[in-house]
Amino acid sequence: IRILTLFIDLTADASFLGWIISSYSLGQMIASPLFGLWSNYRPRREPLLVSIAISVAANCLYAYVHLPTSHNKYYMLVARALVGFGAESDYVDQDAQGNIDQVAVVATNILFFVILFVFAVFETIATPLTMDMYSWTRKEAVFYNGIILGAIGIESVIVFMVVKVISKKTGERATLYGGLLIILVGFFILLPWGKKLPNIQWEDIKNNSVPRIIFNEMFTPLWKLQTTQLPSNHTAEPTGCSVVQPWCLYTPLIHLAQYITSDILIGLGYPVCNVMSYTLYSKILGPKPQGIYMGWLTASGSGARILGPVFVSQIYTHFGPRWAFSLICGIIIFSLLVLEAAYKRLTAFSVRYGMMQQ
Repeated sequence: IRILTLFIDLTADASFLGWIISSYSLGQMIASPLFGLWSNYRPRREPLLVSIAISVAANCLYAYVHLPTSHNKYYMLVARALVGFGAESDYVDQDAQGNIDQVAVVATNILFFVILFVFAVFETIATPLTMDMYSWTRKEAVFYNGIILGAIGIESVIVFMVVKVISKKTGERATLYGGLLIILVGFFILLPWGKKLPNIQWEDIKNNSVPRIIFNEMFTPLWKLQTTQLPSNHTAEPTGCSVVQPWCLYTPLIHLAQYITSDILIGLGYPVCNVMSYTLYSKILGPKPQGIYMGWLTASGSGARILGPVFVSQIYTHFGPRWAFSLICGIIIFSLLVLEAAYKRLTAFSVRYGMMQQ
């Protein structure tokens, strides 16, 4: 997505990248409860065939999004939304059961929302963050972050294989709690510390986009601002933290070691939380078909993937990484409190039903 957005349509900025990433989940969020309800009252073949047909058409549009001579980013936005709408064929066949603890269902949906929200933030922010902090070009940011995400993918596969064994010894709830704590530490490490500032990119000041600086930050000595020299031929891509983002002038650099450590921790915690939330939810719902509940879980996750990229692209652009990651830490702490409050109710349907029978 980053490669397509950044190179097919050069007018797409970080904010629009957030909307493109979110559009897939917007389509999925709209479709998931509809297909879940449809599968409850009609043969499952019907919603399955419709979703597959939409998915095929959307992917055809997606494949040729580079052909128009202009407005490519908007065609990509529509294509991504339709791909998400058609993706519901994966969820039509899920199972659940009536007579369910609704508090446990709501709590699990909240937890699932937070888990996917913070990971969507993590995915979205990688490219603009590294371009601002390390003066990487677009190609370098896409290439290096691709390597990092690939390594995290390998890490996740290993975690997926190990987490089931761990959860049998500690329980799903405790494992989920541990996964959220690991993600919290990962984002906390990502907060800017120290006094060194990122390289400043002055190119955009030519457009009279002089940033507004808070009073107590106006007195930062100019010799403390590291600058990236403008290329003499004006053909090379300007790099560094753009001066039109006021926070670049006073927010400390996030060191590469911080970034990589955070990546490792978030890559460890996310698959743990993902697997455990699905496992808990399926056990809470029970064995018989009830697609609407799985539809709501999917809608919850899709809503998170919509709001996450939009949230971080706006907060990061206007207020910087300190505010963005501090708010994320607060959201994760909130999810830990929700888990703590609903801890005793997050039990399997068979266990709860057996207790009710007694």
